[in-house]
Amino acid sequence: MTISRTQSSRELADLIARFATEDGDHPTIIPGLSVHRRSATGVKACGSYKPSLALIAQGAKEVLLGDNIYRYGGADYLLTAIDLPVTTQIVEATTEKPYLSMTFQIDTARIAGLVELVEKQTGSAAPSARGMEVSVVTPELQDTAIRLLRLLDREADIPALLPLIEQELVYRLLTGPESGRLRQIAMADSQSYQVSRACAWLKEHYARPLKIEELANRVSMSVSSLHHHFKSITAMSPMQYQKQLRLQEARRLMLEEMLDAGSAGHQVGYDSQSQFSREYARQFGEPPLRDVGRVRRSLLDRLTGGVEMLSEG
Repeated sequence: MTISRTQSSRELADLIARFATEDGDHPTIIPGLSVHRRSATGVKACGSYKPSLALIAQGAKEVLLGDNIYRYGGADYLLTAIDLPVTTQIVEATTEKPYLSMTFQIDTARIAGLVELVEKQTGSAAPSARGMEVSVVTPELQDTAIRLLRLLDREADIPALLPLIEQELVYRLLTGPESGRLRQIAMADSQSYQVSRACAWLKEHYARPLKIEELANRVSMSVSSLHHHFKSITAMSPMQYQKQLRLQEARRLMLEEMLDAGSAGHQVGYDSQSQFSREYARQFGEPPLRDVGRVRRSLLDRLTGGVEMLSEG
């Protein structure tokens, strides 16, 4: 008997709710799989999204990438094909109907292994510029996500079945409407692949002064080509990308490691305290001391009912 789309959606929400019994982000015993729950809309939070599938079963969320806002809700998924610094906000959630979602990190090596097979069946996908997009989940993708979550109840089956389900999930994405994003990342001679290498280098060396000519040479691109394709894919320039990484790390250092603003700014690469404070306020809406104080008060106030998270996915 065919299970209706409504029944599948309900099962997906029920499974997530069962493994995320409290507000927060909950890693699972399956590597790369986490489930998320919020009982109220929240303030904006910052983080870095890795290549991943984020599927919402209930509620809605907004993700800010550069100047682009991606809103997605129940029955939608967000596909991230490259490491991207983002700002997020839960925009639909209540105690009676909490926000429920799952995130599964994608192994880019598995993408490369399937691209050739998929292109023999479907032909080459049109290149897709932006490294992030929202789409409506297909019944096949939703069914795969449900079977992935069901594995959490059968730990003994995980070693045998997880690789098969993960391969099917990647296959569904590669044959879906946003397949071009993943296929381009997997092609070693594509601009998307070269930009992904540039992003990886910036994430590892964000505190170093950025020399765009050096970065372009590292990824075998001209300076003009790197600027053009980097902005097309990440919605920001390499300098803006590095700045977001620096400011997010500085905020984490102040919140989690209790560093003062001067020490945090210096550790992430700022020589000028005034420049750090100015750019921090532009990014987060307030100077460092005021912003960190507000978040700490918010964390204290929410100890019994959910906290502001720095990242998800």
